[in-house]
Amino acid sequence: MERIEFFKHNIGPREIRDVNRALRELFLTTGREVERFERAFADFLGLPHAVGVTSCTGALHISLSGLEVGSGDEVITTPLSFAATTLAILHAAATPVFVDVEPDTGNLDASRIEAAITPRTRVILPVHLYGQMCDMRAIRRIARKHGLAVVEDAAHALEAARDGVRVGELGDAACFSFYPTKSITCGEGGAVATTSAELAGKLRLLRYHGMNKTAAERYGKDQVEYEITCLGWKYNMDNIKAALLAGQLERAWKFHGKRARLAAHYRKKLSGVPGIRLIEELPESRHAWHLFTLLVPPEKRAEFVRRIKAAGIGVSINYIPIHLLQFFREKFGFKPGMFPAAEAIGASAVCLPLYPKLTFREADTVIAAVKALARDLKF
Repeated sequence: MERIEFFKHNIGPREIRDVNRALRELFLTTGREVERFERAFADFLGLPHAVGVTSCTGALHISLSGLEVGSGDEVITTPLSFAATTLAILHAAATPVFVDVEPDTGNLDASRIEAAITPRTRVILPVHLYGQMCDMRAIRRIARKHGLAVVEDAAHALEAARDGVRVGELGDAACFSFYPTKSITCGEGGAVATTSAELAGKLRLLRYHGMNKTAAERYGKDQVEYEITCLGWKYNMDNIKAALLAGQLERAWKFHGKRARLAAHYRKKLSGVPGIRLIEELPESRHAWHLFTLLVPPEKRAEFVRRIKAAGIGVSINYIPIHLLQFFREKFGFKPGMFPAAEAIGASAVCLPLYPKLTFREADTVIAAVKALARDLKF
């Protein structure tokens, strides 16, 4: 049997043509291609502003910095995410404060947030895990009540909506990833979307050394003086990545439709398999279907993963809870048992292949393998 990969990107002839065009232009760094992509990306989200950067990690970092989060401040977030969510908080010199997750969705439990708020709290940072939005209406109400900002980690959730609200609509900033496994990709890249023109202006400075002129402006036909107006970083997106993303973005809904159909197929065939639980799909939610996640018996997960990979099927574990990772244990003194819902999902989660190039025949092979292993391992 030919191996079924965990993911495959979907780069087409349009993207290759666009990249070739960008390579023939004078500026390979931030320029017209980036500006075009930012406008298109903002339009896709229904938001007024988007700022292209080099990663979602960079997007989170400058969003927090743009909101003037710093030393002594606290940011409430989830322990169940990729470590970059929390690392961005630390790079902003703030302190992460974890709140446990909903046991059925893995998303930040809004009902627990207020108990974690202190006089030092500045931001709530929800992660739309696996592609399903958190309860943003509840989170926004809490933030408004306590005078807090909201930064959404929307790395998984480009197409998501919930309760009639799209990603980015209720947050002060929403941060996206264009990593190869994500809905659309440029290899490595990210973006921040916001409703605030003032914040967007700050983000453009912060992504490029704090400099008030781009390379295209500085090296154009007219001499342009520049200033460093604030402490910034080197997170600016280049024209090559932006050109690649333009064609990806035009196909984003097509990609999403295929993933959603595959996810529905998985749910239909795997629901009710003894010993396997599926992450809940909320009826009021439009799931982005970045990942399709099974919860298997934790004591049998390692063997399940070993055997399904040996059968030629790629899977992934998303995620080891952040507070259980070595760096965070040693720095903050976190211990097992502190966030039981996150730990239960973290010990059980297995993500199956889910991408537009995956065929339904391949999905059926995955399903058959999962069912066979559930029987053999006596789930």
